[in-house]
Amino acid sequence: MKYTKIDDEILNDIKGFIESGFVYCNQEKLSEYSRDETEDLIFRPEIVVKPSSTSEISKLLSYCNTRKIPVTPCGARTGLSGGSLPIYGGISLSLERLNKIIDIDERNLQATAEPGVINQVFRDCVEEKGLFYPPDPASKGSCTLGGNLAENAGGPKALKYGVTKDYVLNLEVVLPSGDVIWTGANVLKNATGYNLTQLMIGSEGTLGIITKIVFKLIPLPTKDISMLVPFKSSEMACQAVSAVFRAGINPSALEFMDRDAIDWTLKYTDAKINNLTDNIQAHLLIEVDGNNIELLYKDCEKIADVLSEFDCGEILIADSKSQKDQLWNIRRRVSEAVKSNSVYKEEDTVVPRAELPLLLRGVKQIGKKYGFKSVCYGHAGDGNLHVNIIKGQMNEVDWNKNLKKGIREIFEFTKKLGGTISGEHGIGLVQKDYLDIVFCQKNIEIQKSIKNLFDPNNILNPGKIF
Repeated sequence: MKYTKIDDEILNDIKGFIESGFVYCNQEKLSEYSRDETEDLIFRPEIVVKPSSTSEISKLLSYCNTRKIPVTPCGARTGLSGGSLPIYGGISLSLERLNKIIDIDERNLQATAEPGVINQVFRDCVEEKGLFYPPDPASKGSCTLGGNLAENAGGPKALKYGVTKDYVLNLEVVLPSGDVIWTGANVLKNATGYNLTQLMIGSEGTLGIITKIVFKLIPLPTKDISMLVPFKSSEMACQAVSAVFRAGINPSALEFMDRDAIDWTLKYTDAKINNLTDNIQAHLLIEVDGNNIELLYKDCEKIADVLSEFDCGEILIADSKSQKDQLWNIRRRVSEAVKSNSVYKEEDTVVPRAELPLLLRGVKQIGKKYGFKSVCYGHAGDGNLHVNIIKGQMNEVDWNKNLKKGIREIFEFTKKLGGTISGEHGIGLVQKDYLDIVFCQKNIEIQKSIKNLFDPNNILNPGKIF
C-alpha cells in the first residue's frame, strides 16, 4: 500500500478539523509519540493530533480515508506489542483529551466513559459509589480505558472477575470511513445480530476508533487479604497453582514471580521482603476478597494447607493496607525493573493453568538452547506467563535475527500445551510473524477479510496483527 505524505496543504486541511492548538508537527512532540513501552522501537509520525470529540475524529478519518493517509490511534502508549507505533508515519491520533466519565448509573450498575480516562481514575470514581470495575493492568495508574479495550487487558483480578471484554456492554465507534455507529445496547443480554461490541474489543485499533464506552459494574468487595508465599523451586510454585483451585478455593488474584523478577524489583524499588534466603527461587502472591473477613481468613488457612504440600517456606499474611500495598507494588513494578536492567522482549504466553510447570520448564530449556536469559512472572492463576527475554550482552545478530527462532520455539511449545501466544498484550507489530503458529491459513484469511470490510483502504493502524 502506498500512502499519501502529509504536505502543507493537507496539514492546513487537518487544522480545519481539529480544535486550534492540538495539531502538532514539532520535533519534540513527534519524538514523544514515536514510541510506546515495546522494547526500544521508534517510529516517528508525521503529525500528532489530539481531537476532543467524536465529530472531530469522524471528519478526520473521512478525510484521511479519501486521501489514503495512515492513522494510528494511541492512548497512554503503555503497550508492549507495538500497537500504537505509527510504523508508516502519517498521523498519531491521541485520544487523551477524550477523558470524561460521562455518567455513573447506580441504579443499573453501569457507567459511560470516554477512552482517554485513566484506568485507576475510573476505578476510584466508581468505588466512591460502592461499585467495582475489576480489570487492573499493571499500568493501571497510567493506561487508558481505550487502550485497555484495544488489547482486551486483564490484570491480576482477571482470575476471579474476568478481563475487559466481560465488562463492556456497548461502544460508540468511528469507522475508517468517518461513519459513527453504536455496536450494541446498554443491556446485560443481547442476541440481536452479530456481536460487534466484542469484535471491537481486542482489535487493537485496526477496525475503528472507540469514542464512548458503556461498562457493566459490580458491587465492590469490601475486604481482602494478601499472602506472599516463597518456594524453593519455581516449578513447585507453578504446580501449587492448580492445586489451590482443585481444593475448591477461588482467589481474586494469584501471581507468580521467579527469583530474578523479585531480586531485580527489590533493587529497583528499595522494597524489602523478610527472610528472603538464597534457596528461595520463586514466590506466589495470592489475594482473596469478599465481604466477610472471617471467611477470608478461613480461605487463607485452606490455601496454606494446600501449599504446604509443595515445599513452600514461611507464608507472609498481609491484612493491613500498607503491607498489601507494598507487596502489590513489588509485583506491579517488575516490568519497570526488568527494563531498567536491559532492553528486553516480553512474550505474553498463556496455557491451561495445570500446564504452567511444563511451560516454565520449556521456556528455560529453550533459553539454554539459544543462549538467552529469561525473567518470568505473571498471572499464574489463569496460566498467563510473561517471559522477559533479556538482551544483556547478546550481539545484534543474535538479538535481531537468531532469537526469533527461539521465540518461535517457545510459541510452538505453548501451542502444543493447549495455549496461545498472547493473553493480554495483543499481537500488534512484534508478534504478527508468529500468528501462523496458532491459526490455520483459513482462519487468518477470515480475519483479514474482516479488516478489509471495515477498512478497505487500510488506513487505520496499518501493519498491525497481520
